[in-house]
Amino acid sequence: MSDDWSASAQDPRVANTQPGGPSGAQPGSRMARRAAAARPPAPPPRRAGGDHGGRRKMRVLAWISIATTSVMVAGTFTAYAMVRGFVDDIKQKDVNPLIMNPRPPDTGALNVLLVGSDTRAGKGNARYGQKLAREADAGGKRTDTIILMHLSPDRDQARLISFPRDSMVQIPRCRNETTKQEMPPRRDMINSAYNSGGIACTISTLETLTGIRINHFVEVDFSGFKNIVDALGGIEVCLKSGVNDKASKLVLPAGKSLLNGEKALGYVRLRHYGNGSDIQRIKRQQIFLSKVVQKATSSELLTDVGRLRAFVSAAAGSVTMDPELANDTEELVRIATSAKEMTAGGVKFITIPWVPDPQDENRVVWKQPDAGELFQAIKSDTEIALPSAGPSASAPPKVTLKPEQVKVQVLNGTTTAGKAREVADLLSKEGFDVVGVGDYQTPGGSSQPVTQIRYAKTAATGADHAAALAGSVLPKPAPTSGRVRPGNLQRYVPSVATGPGGGAGTGASKDSPIIQLVVGSDFSSVKVTKLPDSVNNSTITASEQKNVCT
Repeated sequence: MSDDWSASAQDPRVANTQPGGPSGAQPGSRMARRAAAARPPAPPPRRAGGDHGGRRKMRVLAWISIATTSVMVAGTFTAYAMVRGFVDDIKQKDVNPLIMNPRPPDTGALNVLLVGSDTRAGKGNARYGQKLAREADAGGKRTDTIILMHLSPDRDQARLISFPRDSMVQIPRCRNETTKQEMPPRRDMINSAYNSGGIACTISTLETLTGIRINHFVEVDFSGFKNIVDALGGIEVCLKSGVNDKASKLVLPAGKSLLNGEKALGYVRLRHYGNGSDIQRIKRQQIFLSKVVQKATSSELLTDVGRLRAFVSAAAGSVTMDPELANDTEELVRIATSAKEMTAGGVKFITIPWVPDPQDENRVVWKQPDAGELFQAIKSDTEIALPSAGPSASAPPKVTLKPEQVKVQVLNGTTTAGKAREVADLLSKEGFDVVGVGDYQTPGGSSQPVTQIRYAKTAATGADHAAALAGSVLPKPAPTSGRVRPGNLQRYVPSVATGPGGGAGTGASKDSPIIQLVVGSDFSSVKVTKLPDSVNNSTITASEQKNVCT
């Protein structure tokens, strides 16, 4: 896999392991206990000190902000008129002039950065933490919540990816949002980008680390969280045992409870419950948000004009957005319509795969190559399906082929050494039956400008197999009949890193035609659809959380 997306994100220390557990943790040590608890991977426990009052994590604030953005609101004329009526209530902030670093290309997907701000500025916020209340007087704000919402180009699926605040990353040079002074690059916790530089620095940091273009951002604060929950009429949760926690000011019985905004705030801050781990708390927050999304997109809300108006008003007055999103009523409605359609199963919450930081057991680094494969899946989610005119009576039925049914010969048409094997590994990981690698260049040794997919003129099903391959290559080549003569052709043997996908003649039948992929200078990537277990195990689906007790 090409590593141009993560040149600053990758840390060779991530892969280092020593006897005794991940990253050298010795049995019985605090680090080993942390690693043992991380099944599936999730953000680590907070340290004992420095976590008082409002300093507790508020990841759910960003999740509520997407419920806000996504359901402003459902595409009816009434909802459209409401959104237009409340646009002026949305606070706006233009940060584009402050972004100093080169930006990734736009792919047609919609990526929104969601930040939960624990600023104590403003009415209703100062009560949540004495220390930060004093900091607020100086205009300070912090975030323990950084989530990237990815809506596919077809707007039929959403992934909400949570980045642990304790992630140690390379922060690029940034310009401070308030002072406009330039800050040099450094290795630091990811939330320090927001704390010291603001939302523009956070955008630059994530774009540099992931290679994903961030189109918009949304910020929401404590009082905004409560207002949104109250406007929804409360959220029902289910507890396996009762709660009486002074720290979060929450008293609840075992079983089901309907939480208003104040109690919901205590619930998502709750630490002294169950085994007390941050892993359990994060899962509770994800389940809570999934219920918010379900209720905010339910017909119960959307058909009640009075409640709908109250919700839109609370949502609009609780968030800060970039002007491009805040003033684009049509885009807000499109997002809302998508959210309503995808609630049944298309909304997934993911925690970025992580391992303990070898330099500090109280910090984490992103697990590679797993995190990179997740980023690649998002970057390669680029196609928008066009409406079909329907099959004609004379047209042959369309053949649907799985990757393992397609034999591929990968030829390097560029001057970059090793490109054929690199692409072959990506295809193999996606399940394609890669049978060989070689070279193909124009006379004189120059690169092929355009990637090609070729099949034998005599192959009866060649076009179908070539089309199946073309759907996984970006940019998508148009298959052509007539194969080329390869040079330095070798049998492909998949590397260990490709995992249990295809490769080496293990999938397709012996009669399947061999399709040639000639990699040109325009080649971008292979579409990633198969994610590692560490990603799948840290993913929950909104529609599956209705009756979950925590």
